[in-house]
Amino acid sequence: MYSYTAITEGVQVTVRPVYLDGQSNVLERKFVFAYFITIANKGSVSIQLLRRHWVIRHGSGKIEEVEGEGVVGKQPVIQPGGDHDYNSYCVLDTPEGSMEGTYLMRREDGSEFQAVIPKFNLRAMAN
Repeated sequence: MYSYTAITEGVQVTVRPVYLDGQSNVLERKFVFAYFITIANKGSVSIQLLRRHWVIRHGSGKIEEVEGEGVVGKQPVIQPGGDHDYNSYCVLDTPEGSMEGTYLMRREDGSEFQAVIPKFNLRAMAN
């Protein structure tokens, strides 16, 4: 499983995408991908993940944007040296595409910043 990593202001985001062949259906143009994410706090103060913003690109050129609070229903606080793991999925209408985005993070002092989610490729049958 290939991984993609980006570091922004002490926040390391690592993504590992996986094609889910058993949940996909080529004839219906439904290609399902899971992605496993680790958000590690390499900084010296606690941070909280407030929001996510995704840009999903299908191989056809179609672009979707998804924005919302937290990740999978949570707004985790990550202590210095700690991390938060979660997984989710997306469905493409083509066998290839990509995802990338940002997390809105808040430091202990109330200041906020955008942590980069690295662009990662989605390819059917790539596992």
